[in-house]
Amino acid sequence: MLNIVLYEPEIPQNTGNIMRTCVATHTKLHLIEPLGFKIDDKNIKRSGVNYIKDCEYQIYANWDEFIKKNHGKMYFFTRYGHKPHSAFNYRLQEDIYLVFGKESTGIPLSILKPNLENCARIPMTDKVRALNVSNAVAIVIYEALRQLDYLDLLFDEPSDKNHKTNKYIEEYRGN
Repeated sequence: MLNIVLYEPEIPQNTGNIMRTCVATHTKLHLIEPLGFKIDDKNIKRSGVNYIKDCEYQIYANWDEFIKKNHGKMYFFTRYGHKPHSAFNYRLQEDIYLVFGKESTGIPLSILKPNLENCARIPMTDKVRALNVSNAVAIVIYEALRQLDYLDLLFDEPSDKNHKTNKYIEEYRGN
């Protein structure tokens, strides 16, 4: 199972976007407190649109509680990483946790130091220190899913004869 872990997220819009990505990818979200917002914040709802109700997520009081309750392979995404996010094998037979830090300071060095072999950085130019966390999450989760042949994700629009978009698709295809 793929999991996204947000260490002390600060910006509700980013978390809302990530919740939407988690719903789209069948990924569980783990939120480690303190959060910079209330989970019912209107900004989260606006960013996640009406998908948040379908997001599987859990909140932890701190890193130690998260570690006690979750076991598997952890990868840490940080500006201090020296490997690209695509360097890891996500085809493991155990739970995978993709850990991202808070927007202002990232993941604490005390967490990264014992896990240096599992730290990665998304490659970018020297003009940018880091990407927006919701963009970083999307890049990394889709690399993991690519390696897993996208598991059971859809490659076509879901079939719904009453949906306006599907009528346009059928017309485009000549049906």
